[in-house]
This record gives sequence, C-alpha cells and structure tokens, in this order.
Amino acid sequence: MTKLEQLEKSVRELDKGDLEKFAAWFDQLQSERWDAQFSADVERGALDGMAKDAIADFKSGRSRSL
Repeated sequence: MTKLEQLEKSVRELDKGDLEKFAAWFDQLQSERWDAQFSADVERGALDGMAKDAIADFKSGRSRSL
C-alpha cells in the first residue's frame, strides 16, 4: 500500500470531529503553500508580463468597472 493509499484509508476512518479538524488543517496548509508559491512567482518576475498587459489594457480603455 502506498503512502497515499494509507493516508486515504486513515482519513476515511476519522470521526466527524477529527475530519473537520483535519480539513481545517489541510486547508490552512494549502493556503500557506499557495501564498509561498505566489510570493516566489512575484519575486522571480513571473507575473510582470501579465501586469504590464493589464496596465496597458487599462490605459487604452480596454477595461471596465466591475
């Protein structure tokens, strides 16, 4: 049995309270990892092109208020 299969089995066996705690913990973990990846992307300039395009669209009137 792989680690993932073991984990899936263990999660299925959690009672309601522990499953809610696990879900909250896992959601927090995913948020932290997403934030770290986003920060790394910003640091290395991976979003610069999209930002320039968005600013150019705004300045040329190719945007609208939400």
